[in-house]
Amino acid sequence: MSGPAVATPATVRTALRHRLAERGVDRTLLLVLPAALAVIALFCYPFLYGLQLSFQPAAGGALGAYRHFFSDPFARKSLWATFSLAIPAALINVGASVPIAYRMRREFRGKRLVLAVLVVPITLGTVLTAEGILEFYGPAGWFNRTLHLLGLASSPVKLTMNYTGVLLSLIISGFPFAYLLTHSYLSGIHPSLEKAASTLGAGWWQRFRYVTLPLLMPGLMTTFCLTFVMAFAVFPSAMMVGSPDGSTHVISIEAYESALQRFDYAQGCADAMIMTVLMFAVLGAVTLLRSRLYTGSTGGKG
Repeated sequence: MSGPAVATPATVRTALRHRLAERGVDRTLLLVLPAALAVIALFCYPFLYGLQLSFQPAAGGALGAYRHFFSDPFARKSLWATFSLAIPAALINVGASVPIAYRMRREFRGKRLVLAVLVVPITLGTVLTAEGILEFYGPAGWFNRTLHLLGLASSPVKLTMNYTGVLLSLIISGFPFAYLLTHSYLSGIHPSLEKAASTLGAGWWQRFRYVTLPLLMPGLMTTFCLTFVMAFAVFPSAMMVGSPDGSTHVISIEAYESALQRFDYAQGCADAMIMTVLMFAVLGAVTLLRSRLYTGSTGGKG
């Protein structure tokens, strides 16, 4: 008589494959496991820990930190400062990326050089971009020197240490992402659609307005969401080229000061939770609008 079968690594792997196949599990999904563990360790756990800590203030009960934020006029103004920077920056980046990406679909001399100029801010980072803005647009920077030499301004134009400086930084650092995303969405629209409209007598504006833009709009909404998140979490720019105690006192600075300057970690976590909720509220509203527009445009054909 033969003895009991010995389990080898090969037989174990075969049995595991059969078991997963019987349950309808794709083995390739296991490749997501390392990324999932990283998300849990680097995002989910810190987020849940911060959420729990936000309900443990030194005084005022479980919601004391949240009540303190909304009862403080200066803290409440940080919400307006954040939205007044994030929304215009996202709209400008998305709006500027459309005509440029539309033109960049065609071949022309110097296209690679133009593309390099458009995307090079990605390599600079927010801090280096803010430093460049201080050097170029500052009171003694090249911009004001040029205006003075041309006789266009008798005194320096204040473009730094205020709202304008932070907005410039957000546009410079956020535009490459908006452009690359918009260009990728435009590349997915087949040129034959515009050619067909052209044969029917449609001009370039009509082709763009009635053919390209409707197909591009879902992608533009997604691009807006991503650029909005980048701008909403602004911190280095608001500190370096803005007025952190004034017009650019955004909610990220409020959370930073609460946690690391006043050492009120519960308040800092509460500020961060408020920031997260507001961010997801905007993303949810844009996503809902996108789904309704898309469903409405396709549902009407049925």
